[in-house]
Amino acid sequence: MIQQVDERVQASLQDGRFPLLYGGDCAVLLGALPALRDTVGSAGLLFVDAHEDATTMEQTTTGEVANMEVALLLGLTGQHAPEPLQSRLPALQPEALAMLGQRDAGYRAEIGVASIAGRVRLGNAEDVHRDPGRAALNAIRHIQASVSAWWLHTDLDVLDAAEFRSCGAAQDPAMQRGLTWADLTAVTRVALQAEVCRGWSVGVYNADLDPDGRDARRIVAFLADAARRRHGEDG
Repeated sequence: MIQQVDERVQASLQDGRFPLLYGGDCAVLLGALPALRDTVGSAGLLFVDAHEDATTMEQTTTGEVANMEVALLLGLTGQHAPEPLQSRLPALQPEALAMLGQRDAGYRAEIGVASIAGRVRLGNAEDVHRDPGRAALNAIRHIQASVSAWWLHTDLDVLDAAEFRSCGAAQDPAMQRGLTWADLTAVTRVALQAEVCRGWSVGVYNADLDPDGRDARRIVAFLADAARRRHGEDG
């Protein structure tokens, strides 16, 4: 999967297009970020997610790549990763990463993983909720101080359980309050207005947790709004 994402994203970028990845989980970043770096020379990341996803391969109890992709991208782990993944890493410098929406302190305490807030710029869910537009703008300014192109990643588990039920975080009692759709929309609109945002990945949706399709319809509306904004349309 990582190899195919890398190839497709590189082809899209080289054609001057704006790649949008939807589906799966955060592991797609292990293809997208190296593709952006290899195309333009360096890559930044605006990471909107309920979790830090910086568990190392040595710390993991599940082996789930979607819990460790940030650690892999930063080179905090991966010495024992299989090829060809290992040769793609690291793909991201700490100063080129800004994280928004995290609320996983309880989860990390359960598995014994420390925060990386001291190494990278991080605005938790409470910070974002106070002023989502400004939080996004400040994060973007931070990224653009060190790189000329960056990727936007949105994990829908950043949403509060009352807003979005179709993911595991909605069922996790250890998770603190998440963002509203209005918060996430505000962050996304600011991010997609930046010309140097070169691609976007959106992940996480469990159809089994959405029997009436409510969340699916909301995701489609969210993506449609984002597409209009990216193309400068207000309608």
